[in-house]
Amino acid sequence: MAEVSPLPIRGEVVVDARGGARALRVSWHPEQGLVVLSIWRGDTCVATVQVDSAEVPHLVDVLVRGLAAGSVPASSFEEAG
Repeated sequence: MAEVSPLPIRGEVVVDARGGARALRVSWHPEQGLVVLSIWRGDTCVATVQVDSAEVPHLVDVLVRGLAAGSVPASSFEEAG
């Protein structure tokens, strides 16, 4: 069995708001032209999505448009800032 890296070498971890040791890991793999989004529960990966690097701007645009449309209450930004 392959050894699992606890954190992405090139990437970030975003903790799930629900807690329970859930997290989204974003790892960059430029040698393959991919970004991998993986869902983790504790130290177990339960799902992955491989996104072509060329599609990442679209993903970012979707997230930004969601924020601009008011998907996140303004108080969330005030607390973070």
